Parts: sequence; C-alpha cells; structure tokens
Amino acid sequence: MIIKTAYTGGKLTLFFAGELDHHGAREAAETIEDALDEYLPRDCVIDLAGLSFMDSSGIALILRILRRMNRTGGRAWVENPGAQPLRVLDASGIERLLPVAVGAQRR
Repeated sequence: MIIKTAYTGGKLTLFFAGELDHHGAREAAETIEDALDEYLPRDCVIDLAGLSFMDSSGIALILRILRRMNRTGGRAWVENPGAQPLRVLDASGIERLLPVAVGAQRR
C-alpha cells in the first residue's frame, strides 16, 4: 500500500496505490492522519485510481477520513475507483455518505 499526497489551494489529494486490505489500512491510517494534521485541508480527495484491490478495511479507512473532515468542517469524496474497488464501494452503500466520482461523473 502506497499513499502519495498533493496539496493545493486548501485541497489535499490522497493517491492510493496497491492493495488496500487490513494490513495496508493500518499502515495507511498513520500516513493519512499525519497529512491531515500537516495540511488541515478544507477538502480531501480520496483518489483510488492506483488501487488494484480493496476490502472492507478500505471502507473503514474512508469513513475515518470522512469523520475527520466532518469534525473540522471540511468535505471529502472518492474519485477514480477501479472496477474491483468500485464493487466494494457499491456494496457498502458509501455513496449515501460521501460522493463517489467515476471518471468525470459524480454518483
């Protein structure tokens, strides 16, 4: 699990790559918390384009980001999920809590 960050104009983008499973989510949580503490963004984009696999641990991590952003008055959304992560997102019903953008379309 690799997470890269980019910050511009109050927006933090978290680029996920690899496999987001239980082990990867534990490692990723610390990296994400550090980035949120450092930048204190208004918006947080969770870019899943580089993920080849995600399980329910990924949903838990996304919800953790969402709760953190809600506490600070910010927004979060998911962009660019691949086919397998999108199936997990769809099965979870997470789009009821935060937007999921597939390609150029938000759902």
